[in-house]
Amino acid sequence: MMDCEIADDGEVYIEDADIIAETTLDDEDLPDCSDEDDEYDEQADFDAGVFALACSPTNPLLVATGGGDDRGFLWKIGQGDWGAELGGHKDTVTSIAFSSDGQFVASGGFDSVVNVWDASGNFKCKLEVPVPDEKMKKKAPPTGGFEWVSWHPTDHVVLAGSNDFSFFGKTNDFSAGMWGLNTGKTICTGSSDLTLRIWSSETGDPIYVVGGNICKFFRLIFQFAYMLVSCTRTGILKLNSFTSHPYHNKGLTCLAITSDSRCALTGSEDGSVKIVNIKTGKVVGTLSPGHSDAVKCIGLSRSPRYGQCPLPLFFPCAATGGKDERLVIWDLERSSPRSICNLESEVTCLTWIGTSRYVAAGCADGDIVIWDALSGDKVKTFRGHSECIESLSVSCNQDFLVSGSASASGDATDSHGTARVFEIAGYR
Repeated sequence: MMDCEIADDGEVYIEDADIIAETTLDDEDLPDCSDEDDEYDEQADFDAGVFALACSPTNPLLVATGGGDDRGFLWKIGQGDWGAELGGHKDTVTSIAFSSDGQFVASGGFDSVVNVWDASGNFKCKLEVPVPDEKMKKKAPPTGGFEWVSWHPTDHVVLAGSNDFSFFGKTNDFSAGMWGLNTGKTICTGSSDLTLRIWSSETGDPIYVVGGNICKFFRLIFQFAYMLVSCTRTGILKLNSFTSHPYHNKGLTCLAITSDSRCALTGSEDGSVKIVNIKTGKVVGTLSPGHSDAVKCIGLSRSPRYGQCPLPLFFPCAATGGKDERLVIWDLERSSPRSICNLESEVTCLTWIGTSRYVAAGCADGDIVIWDALSGDKVKTFRGHSECIESLSVSCNQDFLVSGSASASGDATDSHGTARVFEIAGYR
């Protein structure tokens, strides 16, 4: 049972003992997951901060991180004597992700390199962009480095995207480019050029371009892309109940796909959240009222119900976090907020805790707050980071929440970022 302190205002704060381990990522040695949870290094340097983090979907102790020191790491919670460096990058590691079966991990960086490793840290390959031919002149290699890496939800297929609008993938033998992927897979990407694009993996051409002004120059593409497969599950949104809606009037910042691959939810710098029917390319819903400033992150609940809630409330539920210091829990059937949760700084990232009714929000002030999506109540505040939370991930057994942060102070004495592990078994 964790000890905690309850303030006069009812807010719950963790004690030092609640933090299971802290990993320092800028030392010469591999990260150390120390059991001495009263010894923390609170400093964090932006150039060596933790920008990317992922928990293994099959091993509850295995974590992958990447940061500003141009390196990635595999390490195990509570096992400081085990670790593997994921080298090969010459610039910041911006994203890192496990394949759905946990066999592989991909790291992408600003050096325009995507490396693939096995779960033991053995190098498998470097992903290369296909050389354009006459048919693919516009699909030239990226020039600005990769912003995101994402795996197919069931196959060994990985996508990576850069800030010049290029992206590509690999099949399970890591030998073919995105343009040679098997048919039957659809790709969705969002960008600050105001568009959501729904692509054919067979031709590499867009099926639909939703919103935006395609005559303007391409701008930065953000860290999200999804590959979709057919699903037998009944659709969670009643699409025929929606009428056409206008799309965002500012750039897209985040994207999520429903489990049945029918709908995309997109957030924008304009504070709006839209629902798009992937099959038709139509904007079929607007979630409002909600945010008054840019939406920073979005996540869909993975449960058909709110955990063990006895009420007959089938999913659909989503959460969005914004620059307006709000976390909004949405009832997607009604396209309206279920709860609006006010925080003390902007929400930079979020994650649902498994299939439970709890959602964790990482904030710019370094706090991590757990909210009950059913009641809208704040149930826990984790503190320890001194700078912005860059990434959150939950272990596959839902025992641990892992967070990464980076310094934005620019102080030369700040020399490293941290990844911290918190116990959350009580919020399954």
